[in-house]
Amino acid sequence: MTGVDGARRLADAVLEATVVGSFSRIGFAARRALFDWDAEPVVDMTGRVALVTGATGGLGLAAATALAQRNADLWIVGRDPRRIEAARRSIAGVAPDSRVTTAVADLAVLDDVRNLADRIRRSAPRLDVVIHNAGTLMHDLRYTTDRIEVTAQVHVVAPFLLTTTLLPILQATPDARVITVSSGGMYTQRLDLDALATPTIPFNGVRAYANAKRAQVVLNECWSKHRAASGVVFHAMHPGWADTPGVRESLPRFRALMGPLLRTPSQGADSMVWLATDPRALKTNGQFWLDRRPRAVAPLPGTRTRDVDAERCWNWCVDRAGVAASLEAVQ
Repeated sequence: MTGVDGARRLADAVLEATVVGSFSRIGFAARRALFDWDAEPVVDMTGRVALVTGATGGLGLAAATALAQRNADLWIVGRDPRRIEAARRSIAGVAPDSRVTTAVADLAVLDDVRNLADRIRRSAPRLDVVIHNAGTLMHDLRYTTDRIEVTAQVHVVAPFLLTTTLLPILQATPDARVITVSSGGMYTQRLDLDALATPTIPFNGVRAYANAKRAQVVLNECWSKHRAASGVVFHAMHPGWADTPGVRESLPRFRALMGPLLRTPSQGADSMVWLATDPRALKTNGQFWLDRRPRAVAPLPGTRTRDVDAERCWNWCVDRAGVAASLEAVQ
């Protein structure tokens, strides 16, 4: 590492310690200049297939658009047929030669997830990238038809099920990657599987969201080590603070306070696009990223996950997703 590289890493570490400076558009602009991202070549994704959930707006639409501009064959997933068609038209408007397949699936319905995976396995010749981006922040306690709290199902169980059922096609595709979009909010939350499985009353939606995001990062590490997923690279990332429809609807006070400092959706999606396309992302596995650099997952005291708790979370997902036989078959 040269002196220049060391100075850049030090500047990045100082920026990260500020939190607000790191997560806001200030951090994105600073790192973009510091590491000269604009000088890096744009990777051509011709012939490669990418799946993006939650692609009807915000980060998901920004990531899907960027992948289409890089010539990827896209599958975009959303729960509203009108919104997913609007997203397809939006992508076509900036990437008119793009190949986009739309899929309607609600991650709050596990049968929808199974049907989505079946359709992809029947139709796609390969699968290079899966981006788990779909999410929700609920302020009221609600359960799905699968009898799982909505936040836990959409963020944790449904992506686990989708990954498991897509493993055969992912493993058959060289250098396949699975990317999970988490949140910086998970930094304040230790993994609490009991609260994930049986939410406490009164229900705290923000805490449930942070707990689910922590579970995503824990499971990302588990997948990277599990023999059932050998040959596939797993990464999680957080987008910083971005001005998305979800933030506007679920965290209006936060948006009002931070508005001028929030990142654009494209800035928030930058790391997931980089992880989906850049060859350097294949050199490591199971890491947690912000702005194209790996970050610590538990910088705050009391938030580190014990191995026994990670295993309990994995086993809970296996049980709730109903995939025990599938995992055993590919081990």
